[in-house]
Amino acid sequence: MNKTELLNKLAADADERLVLARVLDKLDLTRNRGIPAHTFFLSLAERTAAERLIAASGRPRHRFWGGYEEAERTVCAFLPDWLEAEDWRAGPDCPLRALRLSVPTGAGLTHRDFLGSILGLGITREKVGDLLVGEGACQVIVLEEAEKVLLTQLDQVGRQRVRAVPMALDELVPPVRQVKAIRDTVATLRLDAVASSGFSLARSKMADAISSGKVALNGRECVKPDRTVAEGDVITCRGLGKCVLKEVSGPSKKGRTMIVIERYV
Repeated sequence: MNKTELLNKLAADADERLVLARVLDKLDLTRNRGIPAHTFFLSLAERTAAERLIAASGRPRHRFWGGYEEAERTVCAFLPDWLEAEDWRAGPDCPLRALRLSVPTGAGLTHRDFLGSILGLGITREKVGDLLVGEGACQVIVLEEAEKVLLTQLDQVGRQRVRAVPMALDELVPPVRQVKAIRDTVATLRLDAVASSGFSLARSKMADAISSGKVALNGRECVKPDRTVAEGDVITCRGLGKCVLKEVSGPSKKGRTMIVIERYV
């Protein structure tokens, strides 16, 4: 299967085709020249699409990394045989940089405020990873080409003065995520059944929420209640939050599928 055929088969739409074409270019660069290459930051939906491409390409050596474990936005690094993932992360070929944006305590700035100011400098979203907003500061992960712009040009967020300083990736302090483990059984691994369990909502109401476009599966809107979900899939619902299907076990005594869901609270 050539490149065009592969993209035609895997891309859901024109935007996804462009993303996959760029990912494939990086994959080919590593294969043909034996050097590490990396993508831009991928959203959850883009990462899911990239994983399909990687699987269809023979699973070349790669690593998704966003600066810390469980980062939502990640780059995909393709690694030649001579380079281990940990050496890539710690070496000069890793393109990720971290900065701390300090603001007055009690400023009340949100993720949207910080991101808007960063993008207002002309930096595109694909060069910005996760923003970890805390009291008095925001930790930002960016591609190296965006670092200098933030250090030299970002001096205000909203009406607040801000000071940007570089920090090491291993100094990042991700927010503590509180999750609730839900153990349940479902008759089927349909999206409406699993989401109903994860969000403690009647299945009929969850099916309506899915059909009305309020639910996303792995970052992409899904309007099909009968869509099959698998272990590791992330489900989000507007107004209800996010949950992850962490484990799918064998059938119960009544023939239902046993599952474990983690819901973010």
